[in-house]
Amino acid sequence: MTPRRAVGQPERTDPGLERLLETGPFAEALRAAIRARGLGLERIRYRLRDRGTSLSLATLSHWQSGRCRPERRDSLLALRNLEDILGVPDGALRRLVGPPRSRGRHRH
Repeated sequence: MTPRRAVGQPERTDPGLERLLETGPFAEALRAAIRARGLGLERIRYRLRDRGTSLSLATLSHWQSGRCRPERRDSLLALRNLEDILGVPDGALRRLVGPPRSRGRHRH
């Protein structure tokens, strides 16, 4: 799977990114896509905001560190825009998110 090229973005081929987009995990694939695109989180946040998507720096940081992952409807919509900004194939990151985790108290 070759990452798509964003408009005005020079083509970069990174076999590590391609592999991570195929196999995951999500956080590592996101980190690699951000690194390959050469954008900082603040710039990504700004570009998301231009598309009508509000996402905090903390959220982006938590997603790429693996501390949490996008699960809510708004987060998954933001992820669609993020894929486009990062120039990765449509659905490549969303596919790696997996099913929502259960919420609430856990029984022991």
